Amino acid sequence: MNIKIVCVGKLKEKYFKDGIAEYLKRMDRYAKMKIVEVPDEKAPEKLSPAEMEQVKQVEGERILNKIKDKEYVFVTAIKGKERTSEEFAKEIQDLGTYGHSDITFVIGGSLGTSEAVNKRADKLISFGKFTMPHQLMRLVLTEQIYRAFMINNGSPYHK
Repeated sequence: MNIKIVCVGKLKEKYFKDGIAEYLKRMDRYAKMKIVEVPDEKAPEKLSPAEMEQVKQVEGERILNKIKDKEYVFVTAIKGKERTSEEFAKEIQDLGTYGHSDITFVIGGSLGTSEAVNKRADKLISFGKFTMPHQLMRLVLTEQIYRAFMINNGSPYHK
């Protein structure tokens, strides 16, 4: 299985980089997992609604350029469906069983994802109603993907 996380912006904080690197290393024996960063669109602090949409559209085009037609796509979104870790693990397992060996997760920038990115999604996924920095979401998502594989392999990691 090939898992890709497409995310907006560079990861700067060492503690996030270290945590993500650890989960990527642990995943090596279960699946090929990589992170693809696309540049965030520079914008002033205060934006009009139209300017916000423009930023999301530009970032969205960058995201969509990193997704191939055959990939099954999850987009992180507050309005997405929440799942338990067990439900998520089963969903990942079922995707592999039914021929989806290329799975892509998308984490948008600070303004979220464009409508075009949301339409490309096979599923919207939510990790709760809290707003998280997209750098932290990258670490949380990476851990949850690892956890899904541990659940599916009967590991005691998930208790």
